Amino acid sequence: MPSPSRNKIQIPMKKYSYVLTIILMTGFIAIGNKSYAQTETKRADVRQRAQRARIAEGRMDGEVTRKEGAVLNAEQRHIRRAERRAKSDGDVTRNEKRRLERKQNRANRHIKRAKHNGIDNN
Repeated sequence: MPSPSRNKIQIPMKKYSYVLTIILMTGFIAIGNKSYAQTETKRADVRQRAQRARIAEGRMDGEVTRKEGAVLNAEQRHIRRAERRAKSDGDVTRNEKRRLERKQNRANRHIKRAKHNGIDNN
């Protein structure tokens, strides 16, 4: 016959293990869903980073004025918001991807024009 103190130790351990299992499973499910939504527009994320870097480089070199930089950064924020809206339902459709790509193409042209328009900050 088991001692009473031994039973008291086993019952809480079982409860803790069940609670720990539930917490871990919930965490894995949450992480899995979040990473799926983030990697859905990987190409757009990479282009976004590259465009931000080009704007910063243009500002450092003096090819992009302060005002041009502000306009270009506002355009990047607009694209980022559109991307978040597209990801918000967990599924980025082909149309949403196409729309994001179009916005990024337009932003790319604007960055190129700002860098090569002959107006320098120097």
